[in-house]
Amino acid sequence: MRGVLNNVRVVEVSAYVAAPLGGMTLAQLGADLVQISPIGGRIDYNRWPLTEDGKSLYWAGLNKGKRSIRIDLAKPEGKELAAAIIAGSPGDNGGILLTNLPSRGWMGYEALREKRPDLIMLKLTGNYDGSTAVDYTVNCASGFPMVTGDGTRPVNHALPAWDVAAGLYLATGALAALHHRRETGKGQEVSLALSDVMLATVGNLGYLGEVQMNGTQRPAIGNHIYGGFGRDFATADGRIAMVAAISDKQWQALCDATGTTERMPYIAKLMDVDLEDEGGRYQARDLIAAVLAPWFAARTLAEIRTAFEGTGVLWGPFQDFQQLLAEDSRCSTANPMFREAEQPGIGTYLTPHSPLAFTAAPRGDIVPAPALGEHTEAVLAEVLNLPSGEIGRLFDAGVVAGAE
Repeated sequence: MRGVLNNVRVVEVSAYVAAPLGGMTLAQLGADLVQISPIGGRIDYNRWPLTEDGKSLYWAGLNKGKRSIRIDLAKPEGKELAAAIIAGSPGDNGGILLTNLPSRGWMGYEALREKRPDLIMLKLTGNYDGSTAVDYTVNCASGFPMVTGDGTRPVNHALPAWDVAAGLYLATGALAALHHRRETGKGQEVSLALSDVMLATVGNLGYLGEVQMNGTQRPAIGNHIYGGFGRDFATADGRIAMVAAISDKQWQALCDATGTTERMPYIAKLMDVDLEDEGGRYQARDLIAAVLAPWFAARTLAEIRTAFEGTGVLWGPFQDFQQLLAEDSRCSTANPMFREAEQPGIGTYLTPHSPLAFTAAPRGDIVPAPALGEHTEAVLAEVLNLPSGEIGRLFDAGVVAGAE
């Protein structure tokens, strides 16, 4: 048993982050994820970050557990072949397509549905009207860059958060549509717009409602936590620690551990706020920080870690990627999610499995990302039951290609 999605087959025709992440999420849960690429390769096959010899760590990271087939999609026979792989056989657990590429012509929902009436198609677009958008153009309009940092200029953060969220939405949509098909026998088209992922999040977190109901704009407050107490503090050894006190228990633990409990009532009186209330702590955040800052400045990060151990204080160090790998025990094979896995052409390095852990299907070995076309012959034989002679003809005619 490969995983909880054993025997489910999904075909992915995609590029960039969101759709490949959605496909990999399903693959790591056990689905047979067949990735169709054009003969010439995918536009993100060599995307940064790269190894020193030019191999894409991006590709290796977002395509684990998939099978790759190369088809000349410019040829009518190639289009027919791709459509047949997507449709699969009637009644099997295939017939699921995940894509963020234009879905028209042979890859349109109605055209594919003619080959398989219970087809499930998951389609990601930029905007709800089908127009183009990418994570960075969606994020700049979200309002978040205006409140990230100190407000002197917008900060379009490096994390493609909307791509990541969209990928997980796509995987969730696939599971929901698959459940619906098993219950009713009917397929469907599931549409998702990247901008809608952003807008839903902004709305769900209350930021749209805050503007509409209160007429107020959330300010840019650096690393302070909006509506509660939390911020960054410099340490004696030049590091930075982030502290959060969301609950009353966390707030009391922070005061006790830093020896500042007796000083807080003076701040409450001066500011005329209740520090037992989350909003009161937010209003008094600057004075609270002024009291706490000397305690952090007098201690190294290691000393702070020792002082907070077992106290219930919610905190963490700011880390760059090198420090994350070198210092954080969660980012190691001590964490059951990680394996030291070999990626052909790159080498062996720390690699994450799915963050989800199921008792019914424990995480197995990590299946590396494929080379383009690595599984062309196997997919044609297993999915379409083509004989070896026909497969050879397709290779000879340039309709398909194997690994580069």
